[in-house]
Amino acid sequence: MRVKKLFLPLLFLAAVVLCAGCGASREQAAPYDSPAPVPEAAAPVVEAGPAGPDQTEGPVVDKHISFYINDTEISVQWEDNRSVDALIELASSAPLTVRMSMYGGFEQVGPLGTRLPRDDSRITTQPGDIVLYSGDQIVLFYGSNTWSYTRLGRITGKSETELAELLGSGDVAATLSAG
Repeated sequence: MRVKKLFLPLLFLAAVVLCAGCGASREQAAPYDSPAPVPEAAAPVVEAGPAGPDQTEGPVVDKHISFYINDTEISVQWEDNRSVDALIELASSAPLTVRMSMYGGFEQVGPLGTRLPRDDSRITTQPGDIVLYSGDQIVLFYGSNTWSYTRLGRITGKSETELAELLGSGDVAATLSAG
């Protein structure tokens, strides 16, 4: 009888401990290959674009970052925040190439290999948005998603169709160079 009284509380405690370890994780590993060569080019002109529905109008900041997706130079309107400042510092000593993988049919995700400062807020992204996820992954959108991210910038000069062709046809390499 005494064993039965001890067994039920121990069984309940074991179930609680096991359930506490359960949970879904969105992070995924991306393959690390050798970095793609960086094409020789001048820094792109940063363009001002319209703010998306969840974006606030802010100053257009010329951050002097060259940005490539595979071998295509991309114009970006960068945010003025500490995450972008840290990204510039990271890419200032040598070009930073991030191997990205398609995820969810609307984004490319890749690990930075380090953590950046973050100021996450729940936002709905639009095609062309560049965000920081979990402080250590960069995400390029060719579709839309609602999640907690830190905004880094927005690809300009590309239509939704062009973004889908550029980002939605397989894994890509994103290269940033500051200077």
